[in-house]
Amino acid sequence: MLSALTSLHPIVLSLLFGTVLARAASSMSLPFLAIYLAKTTQMSPTLIGVVAGAGPLAGTLGGFFGGALSDRFGRRVIMLAALFGWAGVFVGFSLAKLPLVFLLLSAVNGLCRSFYEPVSQALMADLTPKEQRFRVFSMRYLAINIGVAVGPLLGAFFGLKSSALPFLLTGLVYFVYAVSLYVLLLAFGIKRIEGEAKSNVTIGSAWHVIRRDGALRCYLGGSMIGAIGYSQMTVTLSQYVEGRFAAGAMLFAVLMTVNAITVILLQVPLVRWAERRRSPLIAIAAGNVMFALGDIGFAVSGSPAAMIVSMAVFTLGEILNYPSANMLIDRIAPEGMRGTYYGAQTFGSLGQFVGPWLGGMLLTAIGGGPMFMIMAAVTLSATSLYWKGSRISMEMGLKA
Repeated sequence: MLSALTSLHPIVLSLLFGTVLARAASSMSLPFLAIYLAKTTQMSPTLIGVVAGAGPLAGTLGGFFGGALSDRFGRRVIMLAALFGWAGVFVGFSLAKLPLVFLLLSAVNGLCRSFYEPVSQALMADLTPKEQRFRVFSMRYLAINIGVAVGPLLGAFFGLKSSALPFLLTGLVYFVYAVSLYVLLLAFGIKRIEGEAKSNVTIGSAWHVIRRDGALRCYLGGSMIGAIGYSQMTVTLSQYVEGRFAAGAMLFAVLMTVNAITVILLQVPLVRWAERRRSPLIAIAAGNVMFALGDIGFAVSGSPAAMIVSMAVFTLGEILNYPSANMLIDRIAPEGMRGTYYGAQTFGSLGQFVGPWLGGMLLTAIGGGPMFMIMAAVTLSATSLYWKGSRISMEMGLKA
């Protein structure tokens, strides 16, 4: 891995390091948003789910527009605008009191994420040879989880002093990161790189292309269904653990850290296994099985230790699924439209809006155990859409 890192473009290395910093900051606060809202407002679990899901809903279209604009005008402006916007969002979370304000802030948070993440991935792919991209996607996912390994415990620590403090600190970190990234991008010659990579694609022509791409539609459908199941870990699980176990907030922080540490320990061997199989589809199918087994574990676990084991199994699904899904999109993306295709992935965020709302409703109506059982079945059903998309892409002469 060290030799792989030294072979990467300096901008890619900067983005990987920034990913660690930014995710450590956001995981101090966002995983505790549901608990924070439950303690500081009178919102019901269902309404909390709607607020938490507003971000993914807003990001559903945002990523497509951000990606398309970055193809035409360059990656730098889009990424920096998103980062500065994020800084304002988290400061707003620390100061807000009204449910409507939280709803709006959550929506802007999703919009910033949908602009920054696809565009930063597209820039990484722009600067990386095709044969190394799967490994770069995996390194990016590893960087995310290194940050997440630290963030929740810091959030629990700072949250004991003031429930709003983690949000304020997150806003400060994003502001510093935005300023630092601006300086680094200029130092590494981003203007020249953008000049070489810009295309003449318009939003209208980009929409026409992806609307006719059947393989992309299937991949997005699979991503959407998978996101419904995955979103329970980041929203509903915190409420479930808080109500089921003593010191639930601390246990949830431990679970999030276990999630990240499992990725750090097992990412490299599992990526090697996936690379030997040479098909992202096999990794995605195996990952969905792990997601389902983890959900079943959450449903039946009666002790913190059993919850930790269930989280470790669930995390195996993440390691196998997400870098592979990025690789599928990369393989079907036309040259000059990589940002657009990565941005189109945010249409799958609709599942992250439906998931918290549906999970909160089921948690209230039937309890956490049956809810997680249902989500296990939902997650498994996503695999069929990925296989269908693969058949379409192969008919078009694109190896999946």
